[in-house]
Amino acid sequence: MIFEERPAIVGYRGFGAGQPDGYRENSVESFLAAASHGAGWVELDARRSSDGELVLWHDPVTPAGQLIVRSTAAELAAAGIVRLAEVLARLPAGIGVNIDVKTTIEDATDQPEQRTHALVAAALHRYRGTRCFLISSFDPSVPHYLTGCRALIGDVALGLITEERYSAAMAISAAANLGLDAVCLPAGALQARSARPGPADLSAEQILGFAHRAGLEVMTWSPDPADALSLARAGVDAVCVNDIPGTQAALAGRNPASSASS
Repeated sequence: MIFEERPAIVGYRGFGAGQPDGYRENSVESFLAAASHGAGWVELDARRSSDGELVLWHDPVTPAGQLIVRSTAAELAAAGIVRLAEVLARLPAGIGVNIDVKTTIEDATDQPEQRTHALVAAALHRYRGTRCFLISSFDPSVPHYLTGCRALIGDVALGLITEERYSAAMAISAAANLGLDAVCLPAGALQARSARPGPADLSAEQILGFAHRAGLEVMTWSPDPADALSLARAGVDAVCVNDIPGTQAALAGRNPASSASS
């Protein structure tokens, strides 16, 4: 089991995307704010620097247009972009970490030991046993690579992330047949509070049921509080949210019987 609390509240890029309440996404302060507001997990974006460090930034370039993969970790630190190691050193040990691994085209041609995949595996080995991790990526080669590193990384959970244009049906099939532990779906893929039909007219409950029968846990990303409540009632395992306090308030009003059965 990845998420002990159902649904787990995961802080998206820390306390939320952008700079909510002054906490810039993917900063140490943002992750600490998420933890202090009661999130049991945080989600972060990891990329590699030119000198083989994992740094936290969503986009492939800095705000000044500097390519992350062609910049050293020291140069990026000067631009306010922190190392993964710094966040893990500061974050309370009881907070789970979902690492959204961002690969780059250089991962197709660089030496294998320089690629993002290998750097993530080395980091997981270094932090093995220190906290709960979920490693996920839009690039299916990342969890596929890590399944071959079990002796090094242990039983860390692995997941596939998809976007709304990639149907939930395909995402669940892909994650299950890749032998993964989780699938990370945008809220829209589950048709939260929508009249549009889901895959083959399946409801969110039915989609989640397929995932659970396949042995997958499901995290949905970026639902607003009302959608988070709807998907919690449908049986989602985790919600990765921008509004932690709003989501907490919405979930607090959930039917007790529904909460007990999830």
